Amino acid sequence: MTASASTATRCGLSVAALLLLACAAPAVAAPTDAFPGNHLYLTVTKGDARSSDTRGTLLLCDPPQGHHQAAEACAELAAADGDITAIPAKDVFCSMVYAPVSVHARGEWRGRPVEYAQTFSNACVMAARTGSVFALDG
Repeated sequence: MTASASTATRCGLSVAALLLLACAAPAVAAPTDAFPGNHLYLTVTKGDARSSDTRGTLLLCDPPQGHHQAAEACAELAAADGDITAIPAKDVFCSMVYAPVSVHARGEWRGRPVEYAQTFSNACVMAARTGSVFALDG
């Protein structure tokens, strides 16, 4: 009885080892970038630094998607080579009401990292300086 138990154990171990070897497939490398192409994660915070009124979205530009003005935002970013500070300022008059808006963008444009953060005196000034990029509200 001892001989058959040890034989069964050895057979069980051999089968388990074969199953492990059969199931061990070569590891497939995960893509280094979860979002290939031009993309930015955008946030807009209304109010002062203590505000919890923050909105965010992922802007993808291949094809444009992420918010309702994604096509315009991607076109403006393409013209500025991904540099938000290079987007031409619109010639508009904004009120002098202080209602701060802080924006942040982080992502990649044409293989280069993008990091942008700025606080504007109000949403009109933000839109005039950044175009459609931070137009997250419908």
